[in-house]
Amino acid sequence: MDSINIAYILLGGNIELREKYLKDAENEIAKHIGNIIVSSSIYETESWGFETETPFLNKLIKVETGLQPIVLLDKLLEIEKSLGRKRNVATGYSSRTLDADIIYYNSEIINSPSLTVPHPRLHLRNFVLVPLCEIAGLFIHPVFGKTSLDLFNGCSDTLKIKKYVQ
Repeated sequence: MDSINIAYILLGGNIELREKYLKDAENEIAKHIGNIIVSSSIYETESWGFETETPFLNKLIKVETGLQPIVLLDKLLEIEKSLGRKRNVATGYSSRTLDADIIYYNSEIINSPSLTVPHPRLHLRNFVLVPLCEIAGLFIHPVFGKTSLDLFNGCSDTLKIKKYVQ
């Protein structure tokens, strides 16, 4: 039997029916990846790294999964694609229906050509740290040795983030 792992996954998007894509992603994750233990609130955030008129909706989920990290990444990429995500690596950051990023996988440090965990920029982004603090404020970053709350308190990100009210 595969061991149970805990993954923290950030979901976000800013195209069309933003809430629907988040909900659809959660349904697909529950079907193909594992049990969602807890979800953060939804947050509306300015785009990071590029300009766009439509703000992002982001939320963080904690998932129990038997999948190994690379298989988890592959499943998340399949879910993104099934929900209309079009990747264009040449253009850098852009608007999207769905982005699903592995923030943490257990307390492991993974550096492979296709996956880096913990997410290498999580400590620079309030749109990751705010929902992370909501559901895992005391989780210790395995590289920095700091809690999510400590990382948030030390973050210099000034982009606006607010709880989303439907």
